[in-house]
Amino acid sequence: MAEDLDTFEEAYAMAKLPPRLTGLPMAVWITPNEGFPHDVRVKVSRIHGGRGRWPDAASVAVRPQPSEIAPGSLTTADFAAVGRWIDLNQAVIVDYWDGSIDIDEVLQRLAHPP
Repeated sequence: MAEDLDTFEEAYAMAKLPPRLTGLPMAVWITPNEGFPHDVRVKVSRIHGGRGRWPDAASVAVRPQPSEIAPGSLTTADFAAVGRWIDLNQAVIVDYWDGSIDIDEVLQRLAHPP
């Protein structure tokens, strides 16, 4: 039961970024660190078009470089696109994780891959 509560609390803190905000073909979730026992991660929908649920999404570590928590969760092309997006936005993602910026500033600072 405690694990379910932890999962719920993590979900509550997440901000869903749809494709129109990221330039990616799928939704991405970012979160501030609410005492999680892991370093910065993003969740990435496996479904293109902005749909999908965060519990079904792939976890990608942000530091020291993007890496899948469970390799093979994303296609090679999707992971490459997400990796480029993380590289472009690592400072924003980390600042949100650290709680030094809010979602409004995240939205202002997000960069799209070329």
